[in-house]
Amino acid sequence: MAEALRRVLNAGRGEDGGAGPPLLLLGAPRSAQTSLLFAAALEAAGEGRGPVLFLTRRPLQSLPLSTPAARDHWRLQKVRFQYPSSLQELLQLLASAHEAPGHSPSLVLLDGLEEYLTEGPGVQEVAYLAALLLDTAAYFSHRLGGCGGCGLVVALETQREADGDAPHLTLLQRYFPAQCWLQPDALGSGQHRCLRASLDLDKLSPRIEWSVTFLPGGEMKIAPLPAQASKPSSDVKGPTTDG
Repeated sequence: MAEALRRVLNAGRGEDGGAGPPLLLLGAPRSAQTSLLFAAALEAAGEGRGPVLFLTRRPLQSLPLSTPAARDHWRLQKVRFQYPSSLQELLQLLASAHEAPGHSPSLVLLDGLEEYLTEGPGVQEVAYLAALLLDTAAYFSHRLGGCGGCGLVVALETQREADGDAPHLTLLQRYFPAQCWLQPDALGSGQHRCLRASLDLDKLSPRIEWSVTFLPGGEMKIAPLPAQASKPSSDVKGPTTDG
């Protein structure tokens, strides 16, 4: 996983400072993927290793968080937003990323992959996009040298009951074996929105989980959940949710 996101979930406590394996961030609509991506962007921007490249189809209407890091202008200036409006523009941007001047990013984030997939790409085109994302992160890692590499997180909204998601999701999971699922948590009440974040680094590692609570003022509180006794079997549809 991009280690910046793990440090967000671990309240800033990283492990080895490396980028970690590429991560697929999965969840139903309104599962706060943009907020977590933005938090990871600010975390990486604060490390001082390089800028952060944040790809999304349209500009954010407002900052998704109201935290001290989100109000840090120095960090915000290091997050470079780009808005490819179609799948073809996204592919062209990634294919020409090596030509961009300036410092190589320490983290690449893609928000709203599902919006590009609604254009109806075939399996080969989706595979090409996934490979291009990985190649772009690998190229930036090479440019960064011994500075920890370039992380990659791709966010995809997916419904458990939507069978049409399965072919593309199964394909993407082959390219991104590390996955973090976001699901509503029954602990949420009143104006507090509570999610459970479940991280699977690979098929052999134990699942790690956190409770993520969003307060009305835009603050985000994160608490680790007890480790599971055994790792669930792999399922392309992720953790089971209620409702």
